[in-house]
Amino acid sequence: MADKENIMENQVVGAVSTAVNLVPLAKALAIGLTGIGAALGIGMVGAKAMESIGRNPEATGKILVPMLIVSAFAEAVAIYGLVIAFSIK
Repeated sequence: MADKENIMENQVVGAVSTAVNLVPLAKALAIGLTGIGAALGIGMVGAKAMESIGRNPEATGKILVPMLIVSAFAEAVAIYGLVIAFSIK
């Protein structure tokens, strides 16, 4: 009977020790997805701004400032993802 209990204990300990650590995956996803999202957002903003400047070059001053503000907000999303990744334990 004691042998049976020892075998069961060893199986349980073995199962716990082979558990997968998902923290690195969570950190990679947090950084990667927010980075991709920020890159897509900045790319779209830049493309549309250049397109609108190409159609109306006199509006460059009116387009540039809002483009930079929106780009800063999109970059802030990537920074939030980085902060979240660092806070995951």
